[in-house]
Amino acid sequence: MSTAVTIRPARRSADELRALAERGAAELRSRQADEASPAEVVAWVAENFGVAQAAVACSMADAALPHLVAQSLPGVDVLFLDTGYHFLETTFTRDEVARELDVRIVDVTPAQTVREQDAEFGANLFERDPGLCCARRKVEPLQRALGEYELWFTGVRREEAPTRAETPLIGWDERNGLVKVNPVAAWSFDDLIDYATAHAVPVNPLIANGYPSIGCAPCTQPVAAGEDPRSGRWAGLAKTECGLHL
Repeated sequence: MSTAVTIRPARRSADELRALAERGAAELRSRQADEASPAEVVAWVAENFGVAQAAVACSMADAALPHLVAQSLPGVDVLFLDTGYHFLETTFTRDEVARELDVRIVDVTPAQTVREQDAEFGANLFERDPGLCCARRKVEPLQRALGEYELWFTGVRREEAPTRAETPLIGWDERNGLVKVNPVAAWSFDDLIDYATAHAVPVNPLIANGYPSIGCAPCTQPVAAGEDPRSGRWAGLAKTECGLHL
């Protein structure tokens, strides 16, 4: 775990960053007939951004993405959305990542504690209005945290859901005003686990217990073999995304 003090250079303008994202997408497409590998994507970021300008968003389902990024950007910030509703296994995995990888864990917390939110909106807001709960405990805190960076890495994969099928390797995140990089977009779930196994990086114990996609404990259920891996998220509701990647 990195403990060095982070000194960030002056942030480039939105126009500069947008143009850089477009150039990166074009360069990676032109390198070879096939799509650039995750390692090539991260290497491009390292060539064009300093470690203090980038962050990795990680749900702590596994540490494949933080490990991959840290190979080229050691000491990179890993943003963990501490919603107050996580499984114990998820916070355990977070601690393992902090201990084992060359990264700096940054706990991103909502403006209100769960107790304060319950006082304003009533208990178990996630049951009555899961969209509002996610907006308050995930989307707003992450948007606030990302204001310090020029670029963020996500672990979004195209096979996860129809809403993610067209995920680019590099793009411009209009809502958050920075470059968004999805280096493992083309990976399957098996690719993810194979990488984690090969590099002996932490994996959330819930993965082996029927939770291929892990969110907050009240809104996540195990799924049967062969089912949509995200069907355990907000089960029984029309909701399929928390809002971070819309």
